[in-house]
Amino acid sequence: MLTEAKDTSELMVDLGYAALFFADERMADEVRALEERLNELVHEMREVCVLAARSKHDAAQMSSVLHVVSAIERLANAAVDISRIVTHRLGIPAALVADLAEAEEVSHRVRVREGSRLAGRRLDELDLPMDVGMRIVAIRRGRDWLIDPDGEDVLLPDDVLILRGARDGIAELRELAGAPEWRRAELDENPAISDLDRAVDVLVEMKNVSDAAVGLAYSALLFDDQGLAAEVSQLEDRLDEMREQLELWVLRASATTVDPSQLRGLLHLGGAAEEIGDAAQQLVWLVEQEEEMHPILAVALGETDDVVVRYPIAAGAPLDGCELRGKTLGADTGFQLLAIRRGGTYLYRPRGRVVLRAGDEVLATGPWEGRAELARQCGYRLVEDDDTGEVELVPVGASGAGR
Repeated sequence: MLTEAKDTSELMVDLGYAALFFADERMADEVRALEERLNELVHEMREVCVLAARSKHDAAQMSSVLHVVSAIERLANAAVDISRIVTHRLGIPAALVADLAEAEEVSHRVRVREGSRLAGRRLDELDLPMDVGMRIVAIRRGRDWLIDPDGEDVLLPDDVLILRGARDGIAELRELAGAPEWRRAELDENPAISDLDRAVDVLVEMKNVSDAAVGLAYSALLFDDQGLAAEVSQLEDRLDEMREQLELWVLRASATTVDPSQLRGLLHLGGAAEEIGDAAQQLVWLVEQEEEMHPILAVALGETDDVVVRYPIAAGAPLDGCELRGKTLGADTGFQLLAIRRGGTYLYRPRGRVVLRAGDEVLATGPWEGRAELARQCGYRLVEDDDTGEVELVPVGASGAGR
């Protein structure tokens, strides 16, 4: 239930932003439907936690589970707030919709055409996360939604796919689906809306920072890492500062806007992004306070749609000396970089010219099936113990690192 709740809350955020991007009220309504399912899960999990606490020690451990459940619920509420911008028609400037296409990870929607290379294919045959850098988070089939599709699901003509990932993969994805070329909205330059431009830039950055905060927060929980928890707290502080900047630019823009009510959505979205950051900080409170965590948390976080890995880079490995471009990590792995640990400190969401080198540790999230390939490019083999299921990184050796 905890795994499903985590995946559902993240899907709700994806659908909320996608509804905003495509101005799709049906997508926004689906966020509310998912909220109902999540509320049921939350209620059931709280019942289980109460029943399972038979001693003071049990209660102490179960409190950590309840703490995470509460943070997940908070993420879902923020997603509902994003969807309300569409359902309540609060108003979003076209400049924001255009700039959302430049976010580090984007949500996209595409319909599978008859006769396309996606039609009639199983997901595990396509391997979209590794091939195009985008993963399917939901499928709409007629009036029904398939949430959390697995590798055995077959794509049918007229299926509407909701995906998330690197924007560079959109063109290839649409070609595979037989869809027409998609171009993001282009806006004429207008110096009179410079304050609005600044507000939009702040919002896109808030989306990027809040996404990074959630990914790092779950990683901090999984690895019980104080350094990552501290990074999440710093990101939350940045979101607070950006919320104040956003309010300033929106107020200034409203002075030159004929109908200021169209700017309400900007403030609403800023509040939702800040709430996502607050939920991320709530998750890492357990790590910061060195609270005893129930073992089920590590199990649940390890079973989610995307897995989190932390791999060192060996000397002579394919990634040793590799210059990063965007967040995609390695070739054909489907993994997105969350942070680099170098010299005892973390570099999160690295930008510009960053070269990986031997001794770095990369923290990344991606599909289960891409783990072995990423490990190989880091200079290791994944060896799984048949009895315990534990995975060990075994150096491939200098002579085999590049093969």
